[in-house]
This record gives sequence, C-alpha cells and structure tokens, in this order.
Amino acid sequence: MALATLAAALLLVGPASARVPARAETAGGAPQHIFFIMMENHEFSQIIGNTADAPFINQLARHAGVAANYYGVTHPSLPNYLAAVSGSFQGIWDDCQAGAAITCPPEEFIPNSGDGTAGNYLTKHQIARASARPHLFGGRNLVDQLQSRGLTWRAYMQQLPSPGSLVVNAPTIQTSSGPVTLPLYAQKHNPFVYFSDIYNNRARLRHIVPFDRFAANLSAGRVPNFVWISPDQCHDMHGVDPTSAALAHQPKCGYPNSGLDHGAIQLGDAFLQKTVREIMDSRVWRTTRSSIVIAWDEDDYSGFTGTWTSPRGRDGIILGGAHTPALVVNSWTSTPRVDNVAANHYNMLATIQRQWGLGCLANTCRIPRSQLLTPLFR
Repeated sequence: MALATLAAALLLVGPASARVPARAETAGGAPQHIFFIMMENHEFSQIIGNTADAPFINQLARHAGVAANYYGVTHPSLPNYLAAVSGSFQGIWDDCQAGAAITCPPEEFIPNSGDGTAGNYLTKHQIARASARPHLFGGRNLVDQLQSRGLTWRAYMQQLPSPGSLVVNAPTIQTSSGPVTLPLYAQKHNPFVYFSDIYNNRARLRHIVPFDRFAANLSAGRVPNFVWISPDQCHDMHGVDPTSAALAHQPKCGYPNSGLDHGAIQLGDAFLQKTVREIMDSRVWRTTRSSIVIAWDEDDYSGFTGTWTSPRGRDGIILGGAHTPALVVNSWTSTPRVDNVAANHYNMLATIQRQWGLGCLANTCRIPRSQLLTPLFR
C-alpha cells in the first residue's frame, strides 16, 4: 500500500484515544521487553481503515509503526506460527496437532481445498515430503536463542487449561448430552509445543501458561524479555463454528453465512484494547524500553501473494499467505511510522534477532539488513 493511501486510511480514524503516551525520542537501544500478539486470518484492508469494527486498532495505528507491505509466509495457520518462532514453515501446509507420530497431507494449495488456495500448485515432491513430515520438529527455535543469551520468555495462551498442557483444544464443558470440547484454545496457535526440545522438556513447558495469569504477572512486574500472546479463537479474529460459539456464549465469533465476520473483528479489537492498555498502564511500560508487536498470521484465504522468502510451488509460483496487517508500538515514542518494505514473519523475527544479538535461524539468515523492519522500532 502506498504511503499516501495508508495515511488517508489512518486519517479516517478521528481523534486518538488509544492512550499511547506522548514521549520524546530516547537514545537508541534494543527493547528490553517485546510483547508479540498474534491475530488471525484477515487481509490488511479488512482491518486498517475499518473503523467501524476495529476502532482501537486504527487509533493505535496512528501512533505506531505500520508495516504496510506485510504478508503471511504461506497458508494455513500453523506454518505461519512456526515461521514466526523458528524462521521456517517446516515444510508443511496443515494445522495438525503436535507429535512425533503425527503426519498430515497438505490442506492448502491442492485441488478441492475449498478456498482461494484451491489448485494444483504443490509439486508431487512437496506433497509427498509434507505428508511424511512428523509434527515434532528438531531444529533450533527462538527459545533456544533467547535462553542461550540469558534472555527470558513466556507464552500466554488464552483458554489453555494449565501450564504446559499438551491438549489439542480447550475448554471442555458439560452439556445435557455430556462433555463437549470447544475449539477456543487451539494447539495450532501454540507453535512452541511443536519443537521437540520444548515438547519433551517439562521446565520449558512451564513457560507456556494460561492467559488469565497475564494481568497479575504484569502488575507484579514479572515480565520476561519476550512475551508471546495467542488469544483464543473467539478473540484472535479467527472465529469458530456457530454451535461452538453458542456453547461458549460468544455468538459474535460464529462464522457468518457470508461476507465479512464483523463480530469476530469486533471481539479481537476489544481484546487488543484491553490487553494493550494493560501493558501501557504497567510500570514495565513506563520505565523500560518496551515494544508491542501485533501481527496477523495470514489473510482469509482470498489469495496467496507473498514475498521472495515464501515457498514456491509448481512453475515457481509463490505460495504466500497474502497481505496482512502488522503494527509495532514502542514505549519511547508515539510518532507514526510506515515501512513499505516487502516483509513477512521471517523479516519480523530477523528484526527481533538482530536487535537482541541472537544470530539467525533458517530463512531469517537470508534477510538482508535493508529488509529488516528496524524502522518500526525506532
């Protein structure tokens, strides 16, 4: 999106009320804390400029760094989450559960997928290799890098039943017909448990906790250097089937029959308003250099544009995750910034790695300095 077009979209927001504190620019230096919030399944123009459904996000964008040319790495969700914490989509195109004995064929870029990715886009070799790939990955990840540098981390998962839980979905509720498990917490949105050195390590699993602990930890100042937040599927803009939404007493997050899912966007905007304000009202935000990254994993399957680091299928076609929003809010400035570099989750991870001197992982090693999103953190 051109700078002038984005500026026009943000001007539609009206007076700011996102409670972003006005601050003078401080001397340089990496953030001491990064809060990374992953949202779901929306194209850039469905959020930025949509002031009816996402007023807070658009207010926030007027005081934030906006990545105007940001893309999902590929489709569906899970590969993007893996990419965001390991620099690799791990060669899969599915949302299957974690496990050394779990293998799944691709869900996207194949005939009859039922969405905008339907087609003969994967090669036979890609299909065969993805179908045989166990869903417990042995490569290095961001946790390895953080701990090797003495940096701390914690992942907050909304609706996770207990620290380190390996359930696929939660919560389970009692109905007149018996227990029913609702897909509010979705393991596919918890990338950490897909890596063997976390999945098989109880100490590391204890760093993955229910989101209902976040406010208390923040108030007490127990904030690690890197904080990951996955809202549940009623608050990350993903949505669930109408029956599950009704049982969860969240009718607005049920899939609509057609058109834009206004209710899911509104719930996500409200979640971000509450969570971002809690962060900004905290002593950590007031006294340290801290940043909030808000990104969407992929769009709503209306397309598969991407960047040069997205996977390529038959005849070299880019199998990207399409154009999505991404914002960076910093505690030391409320100056709006727009970055038009073509980027995805690899660029964001590479930028975090570079700021903290972590080295690189897989595809982040291919990102040149000119394609980092560093200007969003300045």
